[in-house]
Amino acid sequence: MNTRAISRFRRKLAKGESVHGLWVTLESATITEIGVALGLDWIVIDAEHGHLDWKEINDHIRAALRSDTVVLVRLAERSTSLTKRALDIGADGVVIPWIETVEQLEQAVRDCRYPPEGRRGIGGERATAWGQCFAEHTAEANEHVLVVPLIESAAAVPNVPRMCEVDGVEVFFFGPADFSSTLGFRGQWEGPGVAEQILQLKETIREAGKACGVMTTSLENLISRRDQGFQMLGLGSDTGLLLRSLHQALQAVECDRMPTTSFSTPQSETSMEKQP
Repeated sequence: MNTRAISRFRRKLAKGESVHGLWVTLESATITEIGVALGLDWIVIDAEHGHLDWKEINDHIRAALRSDTVVLVRLAERSTSLTKRALDIGADGVVIPWIETVEQLEQAVRDCRYPPEGRRGIGGERATAWGQCFAEHTAEANEHVLVVPLIESAAAVPNVPRMCEVDGVEVFFFGPADFSSTLGFRGQWEGPGVAEQILQLKETIREAGKACGVMTTSLENLISRRDQGFQMLGLGSDTGLLLRSLHQALQAVECDRMPTTSFSTPQSETSMEKQP
């Protein structure tokens, strides 16, 4: 656990500043290393979607050690065992998907804390310096660990005010696409009315003294989200930023195109058998 980076992250939020980060989905730990070198405030390693295994997650965490960058792992689900594993190998906190109720959020916080406040087991991994610093780590971990719930379901809306009262939660992160899907607008980043609902929830959270985060979709959107009062700003995902850059380059030479979801070769590009 990087208490210096966590303290820096918290100080910036407390002063009303924005903290900027990267969503990592690809295997190469060089991506995280580059983000650290550029002074990003945070990295989220996505272990919910995609294909990252624990070796690759461990490599990403290792790439950010002893830096000023907070490293969070987005878990596949709220889980005591998954939380324990992410924190044991050195993550500074976890991002928990699909939080809809106060009870779920309280359980997530308990997963991250050692007894008697929680139910995290004490392991002999990187977090405790491979068992050499049990006392030191367990004395500070409960206070410093970051628990970031994802609000990505319309069912969470009436429960957000009470979620803001849960001890140990400082930042809420929004997932607009899933939020839209739960309202019947599957496949849209922000369906009709969703943008307004998210802004209203953001105000509720900010008034409770907590911070809000969201992924941004462009440079213009980054500035807009900052001006709207979102503080934990995702500059993009590694794949998204790569695609954005590639599209811009291909547009400049007038040969840009959109990919398809099909893994088959378009018929126009295949050799057709001649009919007898």
